[in-house]
Amino acid sequence: MLVALSAGGCTGRRDESAPEGFRPGAPGIGDPYFPTYGNGGYDVASYRLQVRYDPATDELTGDASIEATATQDLSRFNLDLAGLTVSSVQVDGTDAAHARTGNELVITPATGLGRGDRFGVRVRYSGKPVPITNAELGSGGLLHTSDGAIALGQPESASTWFPVNDHPLDKATYQVEATVPEGLAALSNGVPGGSSTDAGWTTWRWAERAPMASYLVTLVIGSYRVSTGTHAGKPLVTAIAADLPAGGPAERSLARTGEIADFLATRFGPYPFDAYGGIALADSRIGYALETQSRPVYGPAFFTEGPNLEVVVHELAHQWFGDSVSIERWSDLWLNEGFASYAEWLWTEHDGGPSAQARFEQEYARTDWAEPALDPGPSEIFSRAVYQRGALAVHALRRTVGDESFFRILRSWAAEKRDGNATTDELVAHAERVAGRQLRPLFDAWLSGTTAPPLP
Repeated sequence: MLVALSAGGCTGRRDESAPEGFRPGAPGIGDPYFPTYGNGGYDVASYRLQVRYDPATDELTGDASIEATATQDLSRFNLDLAGLTVSSVQVDGTDAAHARTGNELVITPATGLGRGDRFGVRVRYSGKPVPITNAELGSGGLLHTSDGAIALGQPESASTWFPVNDHPLDKATYQVEATVPEGLAALSNGVPGGSSTDAGWTTWRWAERAPMASYLVTLVIGSYRVSTGTHAGKPLVTAIAADLPAGGPAERSLARTGEIADFLATRFGPYPFDAYGGIALADSRIGYALETQSRPVYGPAFFTEGPNLEVVVHELAHQWFGDSVSIERWSDLWLNEGFASYAEWLWTEHDGGPSAQARFEQEYARTDWAEPALDPGPSEIFSRAVYQRGALAVHALRRTVGDESFFRILRSWAAEKRDGNATTDELVAHAERVAGRQLRPLFDAWLSGTTAPPLP
């Protein structure tokens, strides 16, 4: 938590006496699990990120333009930024004082910002990015590779390569322009805007026009086989690391992206974004896949034994549950992982494998009911219970209300909460309204109860 500013770290002009009633924005957005994540006092509408990265030196230079609205009378506010050096900050075109306290960039504009004021922030910065490490949850951030870099991680990663309000509650649109040595790709989220080369450097442009949580922003730089086409009238961009075999399991799996997304749309409603795609990595340090918006990223371990469609299904299902409909707080992560895990069961049944009911019964038999899916504790947000017990709860809902009501609940939930945030309480209320019956005891038993609930 921020408790004081270091005067020695300040540059620019400072307004020594903010107007009466103006106060600093909170140095955390208020998440009970991660109190220092994000910041209070403002809401970001958009980021424009212009970065230049040289893999030979691991040096990143950035120019971030942020458009936001004050949600209180602000005397100063924070952005999350880890391990990089800030050279200048401007607020509405005027130099602003700035200081660093840990991973917080504290900005004091020349004049206070009134509640409801729209304002722009420009931050110029540089340095060698360093991943953020959490003893219980691992590391995330921009990771230097042999031929480039990978910016990836959950629950935090964005602040290692740009200044950000780093919490899912403050979603925003993004434009990313990444300049890298000629011959390398620079891949990010959303619709491709083309590339241009000048003096041995290539600038790649991307735009995600739907609001996106900060941990879903990615930047992957290196030698990749990039395939650009269209699917359902929208761009589809896939990229396979050059070190992976051409036509190999990763490439064959990602080639099914459009087909899988279409299947999920029959269950969840229209695909929520303007682009499709996926990125397959070769760096073995990335031992997970992540639902980075419109373009999931997959670690190499998923494809060592042949094509793996279930992981593609899981990450694409997140485009509805987790990306378009995002959590308000990390204790509700089952809303993302339970539905994405359940989507795997739906696909397997559709693809000729075991039925969703068979998968449900198998998982039910091996569940440890002492481990909750809802509010598992900050160190357990990626526990098996969050994923698999979450999926059990989804199928129990289906068995209780019947298929017609169940899929109507899913489609209307995805439609009504599109581009927003949600809580478990809101899902329960929504399901009860659509189904026309009380469902709170069902959710309580399947998500948090300490004994096995009766099979529905």
